[in-house]
Amino acid sequence: MTLKSKLHEDLITAMKARDELASSTLRLTLTAITKEEVSGKTSRELSDDEVQKVIAKEAKKRREAAEAFAQGGRTESAEREKAEGAFLDAYLPQQLSDDELTTIVGQAVEEAKAAGAEGPRAMDAVMKIVNPKVVGRAEGGRVAVVVKKLLAG
Repeated sequence: MTLKSKLHEDLITAMKARDELASSTLRLTLTAITKEEVSGKTSRELSDDEVQKVIAKEAKKRREAAEAFAQGGRTESAEREKAEGAFLDAYLPQQLSDDELTTIVGQAVEEAKAAGAEGPRAMDAVMKIVNPKVVGRAEGGRVAVVVKKLLAG
């Protein structure tokens, strides 16, 4: 069963259960997936990895919107966005803890320094080593913060 078909099944289940949060979140996510499939010159079926990237992007949008609503004093809307983001997180791989991420980045920093990377170029070298190891399990911004911290320290 593909991830997209699981999302469709979960949408049907949510609609039958009259779960408004789940059904609206799944509808928006499936729409984003379809939009991605038809973008470009030819339409195509997305792989599970590509579907996961779309879900991750949608979850990130929800977190950013929740933050913006919270800053604007709209706590009800912020709570709704947080709930949608948490719902989508269930379809994503388990995120790395801060300790796990720091360990992976620490090893990459040592690897990059051993290869002779220093200064600003070290950041690029470390990111190139780290990104394939953490893809889908840590956001790029979070990784960059840890890399900067370890390169500075």
